[in-house]
Amino acid sequence: MIKNSKSIQRKLALVVGPLLLAVLVSPLQAQDWQPELLSDGQPNITGMWNNVGATATPVEMPDEFEGRVPTAEELADFIARRDEARKGNVCSLNECISGGQSVGAYGNEWFDWFWSDAVVDAPALVVDPPNGRIPAYTSAAQEAIRLNVVEEHDSAANVEAGDRCLSRGVFGMMMPTAYNNGKLILQSPGYVMIHSEMIHNARIIPIDAGNHISDNIKLWEGDARGRWEGNTLIVESTNFKYVRNIRAPGRGNPPQNEGRKMIETFKFEDENTLRYTLTVDDPLTYEEPWTVAFPYLKDSKYKQYEYACHEGNYAMETRLSGARVVERGLTETGNR
Repeated sequence: MIKNSKSIQRKLALVVGPLLLAVLVSPLQAQDWQPELLSDGQPNITGMWNNVGATATPVEMPDEFEGRVPTAEELADFIARRDEARKGNVCSLNECISGGQSVGAYGNEWFDWFWSDAVVDAPALVVDPPNGRIPAYTSAAQEAIRLNVVEEHDSAANVEAGDRCLSRGVFGMMMPTAYNNGKLILQSPGYVMIHSEMIHNARIIPIDAGNHISDNIKLWEGDARGRWEGNTLIVESTNFKYVRNIRAPGRGNPPQNEGRKMIETFKFEDENTLRYTLTVDDPLTYEEPWTVAFPYLKDSKYKQYEYACHEGNYAMETRLSGARVVERGLTETGNR
């Protein structure tokens, strides 16, 4: 299903420069709506916000739209086709194997998007560079990705950080994903907290708090500092911990380097819509900075549940023990 497929409220217009995605606004957005102000002067952004509608939008610009801006009708049709294809891609275990497909992971009914409406917003999540593509990896990043594949199961320390239940990083927390897309935002005087259901990640963001922490302190999701400019929350993060294998959009899991900088914006489009952007500048991983943009919609019906990551992480034991079996050459006999 497509949200507002017959009368699209958000129509892509043009990427006119870094960090900008021009869209035509709906009548509701055109109204002079203003958010409530809290006691410390912060606009009230508290609530449950969900980006599941953006999961039908590809990360990078599809070939069919390369070099041009699709019409509203083309975009609606494209998103509808993508949404219908994934929801209809169902096969039994035997059918998947006999058809040469991957056996997959979960049944579709376990994914958020299976029960949700896709949002017609843009042809790609990447809005800068203007070609809608993630910039090329540096040679160092390519080598790290290669080692991630070759050495992933040599040690638990080499496994992707989210699979280890340590951190999904800012990308993994904020980008649309298969499930658990609801983000709980809470505020107290001088702070904004963003809680992700996955791995219980909680980002505590000081507002107007001055300089970042000392350069010799490195954190999984970086050190965040926020400020409000009108109805837009701007979050700048530095002091990232080096992680060779951590979630990221695109091909493979390129490294997160200590010099990485990220800028996020949360802009009210109306009382139920936030326009979110995320810019990453990591010259040791990407040839140039790049930006994604997509909406978060208020979702009062979404409930976060306990994410017992370590307790239920049977994959860590089985993948590592399986690798040890392969090393001993016991894959055919099964004898230990």
